[in-house]
Amino acid sequence: MKDAQTRLEPLHTVTTPVLEIAYAEFGPADGQPVVLLHGYPYDIHSYVDVAPILAGRGYRVLVPYLRGHGPTRFLSRTSPRSGQQAALGKDVIDFLDALDIPRAILAGYDWGGRAACVAAALWPHRVEGIVSVNSYLIQDIAASMSPLDPELEAGFWYFFYFLTDRGYAGLEKHRTQIAEVIWRRNSPDWLFDDAMLERSAEAFRNPDYVDVVIHSYRHRLGQVAGADEYEPEEAVLSTLPAIRVPAVTLDGLADGNFPATDGSPSASRFTGPRVHHQIPRAGHNLPQEAPFAFAQAVLEVARLGELDGARRLEAIAAR
Repeated sequence: MKDAQTRLEPLHTVTTPVLEIAYAEFGPADGQPVVLLHGYPYDIHSYVDVAPILAGRGYRVLVPYLRGHGPTRFLSRTSPRSGQQAALGKDVIDFLDALDIPRAILAGYDWGGRAACVAAALWPHRVEGIVSVNSYLIQDIAASMSPLDPELEAGFWYFFYFLTDRGYAGLEKHRTQIAEVIWRRNSPDWLFDDAMLERSAEAFRNPDYVDVVIHSYRHRLGQVAGADEYEPEEAVLSTLPAIRVPAVTLDGLADGNFPATDGSPSASRFTGPRVHHQIPRAGHNLPQEAPFAFAQAVLEVARLGELDGARRLEAIAAR
């Protein structure tokens, strides 16, 4: 594992219709593209160990800062600072477009896993396969007011805190401290240090961070409207569309907020080839806590994609 002084750099930028996205890139330019997507409250350094592993295997590895994080910026002052799921998924597709990448493997956890699931469900022709921690992450907003087990609700305290003006002010004032509390709850066995936290906290100083984060949690709980430009995508997402592309899903057995499953609760949402693994001693920030397992999942979904493509070619030839 790399120490907290290691950074994913140099950074590059690319312009999409909405954002100037900052990203790190590793590996050969002609390698199979893999986009690694971070969660909240984390940053690209969740992949500080995963990225070089995959680059060493010949993949073109791209690690973007999500909207509202790090050096990524909105192009217009008037663009809604939306954190809704459709926006995150569309950002991934726009990122691929800007880099002239027809198809890519998408891999992520938390917000990043949701972005991967959304992109795969809505634009499957652009996605070779996905790796998603905690499986199917498209939000069922219509059911968002259904209460969970109280122990789970306690872990999601910040969801409800962010619904209030006090929560908005708290996030503005205590960006790093809130992240630390969430990190400890999400990953009780992860021995991160102050330097690792501070490295990621630099991404929280983005001028749009608070607005994007607050909108994300208010939207997922049905308390605010989404941006008009994402209404068509949100309409489809409200049907909880299946993911047809190859998928490898992961659960950390030491995740303090998201109990591990055997994959069966979400099985009906994956209609393509899918493999599920439970990862020992890994919490919610799985790629940083168990980088070799996460990298192996990317390699596995690439193989699933190759097998799926071969089967489709055989079916066409047999017609």
